[in-house]
Amino acid sequence: MRVDALRLSEISQNVMQSEIRAMSMECDRVGGINLAQGVCDTPIPEAVAESALRAIRDGHNMYTRADGIAPLRQAIAAKLERHNGLSVNPDNEVIVTSGATGAFNSACLALLDPGDEVVLFEPFYGYHVHTLLSLRVKPVAIPLEDPGWGIDFGLLRSAITARTRAIIINSPSNPCGKVFSREEMEAIAGIALEHDLFVLTDEIYEYFLYDGLEHISLATLPGMADRTISISGFSKTFSITGWRLGYLAASSKWAGAISYFHDLTYVCAPSPFQHAAVHGLLQLPDAFYNSLSTGYQQKRDQICEALTIAGLTPSVPGGAYYVLADATRLEGHTARQKARTLLAKTGVATVAGTAFMDEGRGENLLRFCFAKKDPDLDRACAALSRLA
Repeated sequence: MRVDALRLSEISQNVMQSEIRAMSMECDRVGGINLAQGVCDTPIPEAVAESALRAIRDGHNMYTRADGIAPLRQAIAAKLERHNGLSVNPDNEVIVTSGATGAFNSACLALLDPGDEVVLFEPFYGYHVHTLLSLRVKPVAIPLEDPGWGIDFGLLRSAITARTRAIIINSPSNPCGKVFSREEMEAIAGIALEHDLFVLTDEIYEYFLYDGLEHISLATLPGMADRTISISGFSKTFSITGWRLGYLAASSKWAGAISYFHDLTYVCAPSPFQHAAVHGLLQLPDAFYNSLSTGYQQKRDQICEALTIAGLTPSVPGGAYYVLADATRLEGHTARQKARTLLAKTGVATVAGTAFMDEGRGENLLRFCFAKKDPDLDRACAALSRLA
């Protein structure tokens, strides 16, 4: 008998619990205000909530097709045409998924092999990196240049090797709120075409835009439709993070394989919630989406002011609903220690910047989520201001 027959897999020994979840648990333990996890506890649109209840009562509680119900795929295709300028066939180019995370995981399973390399930008979303690692794919991080989170295209080009298969873009970005400009997108598209790469775009925060910035879907650029996997979802837009309802659009060349792996892992996205999303897409006016930018920009400005008063200088985001702030003044040798210092002093939970960067970087950064109900955000900002 082998001595080490009962053991964790090789990869699991190098993948730890998300620091985001760890801080959320610590926050719950002390009864703090959770600005760590992007739970988005703002109210659900009434049309969406009522449609979910009605779908359950009407018996929509069974498995759906692996790629989702037809009315939702059609509504997503119409939304992509109307809001993103992207034309897709709902019958074979749209997949309803178990969250944007499920879309990303399924796309990686379908398109990438162990030993491949994927380029992404830092600060990165930890789930992107750890999904790649779990599939034995090597993430290659390109640091963005602060202030402004600009792209060093020379560094990007130098990172591409014979093993590179894809580039990941998260815009608007979690955690730094960067919104990639049209010029940046065009440059990335040129590199992808030159090196024959896939591009996976995580666009889940597409409606959270500030200061007049514009969201660009890379798949709309010349030559990019066939090689871009466009990922988004309803978690943030409709404040339903716990429903796990996302989608992707991809060429029919790739969609069948992606759908297979989604079926294998998740079977299907929750049936009643799919029906609710149809009603949300069909009933909510464009004014609803515009209001997200207006309302969340006010929240952004509120927390950035509180952080500035507290001596935790923020990097003001152009989109999404997170702020990275300078935590140099807080006690602790590491960002994780600084996050726990802040929780102990103010009752406000945040996330260490190291959760979004390669080893050795981010030790003086903390990420704050401001997708909170007004009373909770008010309490958090008041507590932070008292640090001054």
